[in-house]
Amino acid sequence: MDYKETFVYITKMTTIRTLIVVASVFQWNISQLDVKNTFLNEDLQKEFYMVPLLGVSHDSRYVCKLKKTLYDLKQTPRAWFEKCYVMISSLRFVFKSHDSDLFVKYTNACHIILSLYIDDMIITDDDIDDISVLKT
Repeated sequence: MDYKETFVYITKMTTIRTLIVVASVFQWNISQLDVKNTFLNEDLQKEFYMVPLLGVSHDSRYVCKLKKTLYDLKQTPRAWFEKCYVMISSLRFVFKSHDSDLFVKYTNACHIILSLYIDDMIITDDDIDDISVLKT
């Protein structure tokens, strides 16, 4: 893993605009979520160590092994996206390869479109109850 590599999924503005147009044309509901403290709770797939911050008393011969991601860790957004991808896929959403942040679920009862970007989501659907269930 390259420490200097920063990973963040950024939604294309055309995707956001398209979601809004689809919701408007079909008179679907739109919901936006901002996940609080996202980057403080993700599991790490690899081992990371750090020198304790200034002001924290410690033995200078030792470093700290991280158990969870930290906000400023450059790989934290990757851990968050991977966790979301697994969860969203388990709910039978299909990942759209042409747009790295777009997930779609089609059933006889509903059509849900979800856009995931950093720690935010936009969800549109023809049934507000489906959106509530997905949020839960």
